[in-house]
Amino acid sequence: MELKLQEEKKRDDAVLVGLRSPVLREDNADEESMAELAALVETAGGRSVGMILQSREKPDPHSFIGEGKVEEVRRMVQEEKATMVIFDNDLSPSQIRVLTELMGVQVIDRSGLILDIFAQRAKTKEGCLQVELAQYQYLLPRLIGMWTHLERQAGTSGKGPIGSRGPGETQLETDRRHIHRKIDKLKEELEEVRRVRGTQRQRRMKNEIPVVAIVGYTNAGKSTLLNAITGAGIPANNRLFDTLDTTTRLLTVSDTLDVVISDTVGFIRKLPHQLVEAFKATLEELEYADLLLHVIDASNPQWRQQAQIVENLIRELKADHIPCIRVYNKCDLAFSGDFAKEEDAVSISAKTGEGIDKLMELIDGKLDKGTRRVTLHLPYDKTGLLDSIYREGKVESVEYGATVDVVAICTPRLLGQLKDYIEGWVEEKEDWE
Repeated sequence: MELKLQEEKKRDDAVLVGLRSPVLREDNADEESMAELAALVETAGGRSVGMILQSREKPDPHSFIGEGKVEEVRRMVQEEKATMVIFDNDLSPSQIRVLTELMGVQVIDRSGLILDIFAQRAKTKEGCLQVELAQYQYLLPRLIGMWTHLERQAGTSGKGPIGSRGPGETQLETDRRHIHRKIDKLKEELEEVRRVRGTQRQRRMKNEIPVVAIVGYTNAGKSTLLNAITGAGIPANNRLFDTLDTTTRLLTVSDTLDVVISDTVGFIRKLPHQLVEAFKATLEELEYADLLLHVIDASNPQWRQQAQIVENLIRELKADHIPCIRVYNKCDLAFSGDFAKEEDAVSISAKTGEGIDKLMELIDGKLDKGTRRVTLHLPYDKTGLLDSIYREGKVESVEYGATVDVVAICTPRLLGQLKDYIEGWVEEKEDWE
């Protein structure tokens, strides 16, 4: 039993490697991204036993980090008895194959690790479909690297005799066809999920319920905030990517405002592009949102860079025209004096509840569509108007006396139709009047 536990522990020990180079731009590794990679390994259920950050003018096309550094990593793997090397950069299929051969242990890159975490975390059918699609899209270009040794053996380089198509190429084509079929099927199933969600969204729009979407860097406290304001009971753990599936709840912001509020998957730097594509269905809620709450972990020294990454992704998803409130979270752990001065910003602690009331006021102000609570006295020959009030407003009480007395929350359109029967109604004057 003890031996088995040791084996399990050993399997998850990883050496982390990153390359810093001016030509890599966004895929560059640095101290912060390496620390984030270590947190991702922790989230995946492993642990990092060593870290090497290499600086080079440009990546080595063969071994990415250069033969000397490969030898250094290989020695560290042996000393630490690690069984995996994880790169903070994206590697080509041939580089993964070469590095695996040279180091004698499994080599994966950051995208492969993130996909693995997503596969562990996805719960709903939609989440699982999205992860599976992203995994197949990630795997497809890597098939060539996986099968080249068989191609070489069978002489499929074009230099062998006619008719000697080897098992490598045949297997590669079969696998590729199979994966293309799987990808097409998954896309169809995802389209169906989106269609159902589109129908639900149309129903919400018909009922004129505004949609608020919570966005932010992974682990900024989005689920904790949703729990704090709705009592949703979503698992809120101090782990990267704990929420993968969109959670939607109805929230009463004030007497006159109900909203649908959605928690979305956390953003992260260097998010694999297959995931951005596959998760468009999760993130497409943003496109139809009336308001975004951008949750920022104010206690993180990197909060500015993280906020920038989120804003760039919002722009990429064409949701940058939507009004946005910056929610500086974890103010119980950080000094929050400066944030409060910003327009459309609020400092809160989702954990302690501090600042939640101010956030609700801001949401109410942003989504105020002129809805008001009024008391109506309808003559009995006008009771047909009740249908409109039920359909377009929110009826709180109806009493039958000399007139039909109704307390309801009405939209501006209803107020215009019913003004003759509203108690104490005063026509609002325009600024120029």
